[in-house]
Amino acid sequence: MSTAQMTRPPQTLYVNIRRDELRQLKDEREQLQQEVMRLRSYIIQAQLDQPAGAQPALC
Repeated sequence: MSTAQMTRPPQTLYVNIRRDELRQLKDEREQLQQEVMRLRSYIIQAQLDQPAGAQPALC
């Protein structure tokens, strides 16, 4: 015996945010993106500096 389930349409959530809060969030996002790029370049450089066949050290 199967039961039919009613499917509801997805709900939309509306949030109010002040302009200064939005600016702060955008600034934080930009800083995090720059940090990710810096870390990626660090990893790439570390991989290029390793001799062929060497295994990376686990932290």
